[in-house]
Amino acid sequence: MSSQPHPAASHAAEASLVHDVAPGPELLETAAGTLRMLAEPTRLQLLWQLAEGPKTVTELTAAAPAPRTVVSQHLAKLRLSGLVDTRKDGRHVIYSLHDGHLVRLIRETINHADHRLTGEPTHD
Repeated sequence: MSSQPHPAASHAAEASLVHDVAPGPELLETAAGTLRMLAEPTRLQLLWQLAEGPKTVTELTAAAPAPRTVVSQHLAKLRLSGLVDTRKDGRHVIYSLHDGHLVRLIRETINHADHRLTGEPTHD
């Protein structure tokens, strides 16, 4: 049995907020897919809630502008797209954002919209 760390584990330890990226067709399509998932108000509201921390469907539904069945459908799309993760806690399914990039993206998106609506000065 090897004592070497698993490549994914060492990659996670080396993760950085910024690294050189060459935006080729596959990367651009993946990025566009992420933005398409954010481009629906109910999904964006659910993601905003998850940016604050993991939540159950019940918690997400309580603050959502949609019935539980609609919230569940949106959560399924977000899970299948890889934007949210799930884990079981007894009878409950806990949803969370997949990574910190999404937390920052969602917060920046909402803050950008707030600045546009309120006239708050923009940041450099």
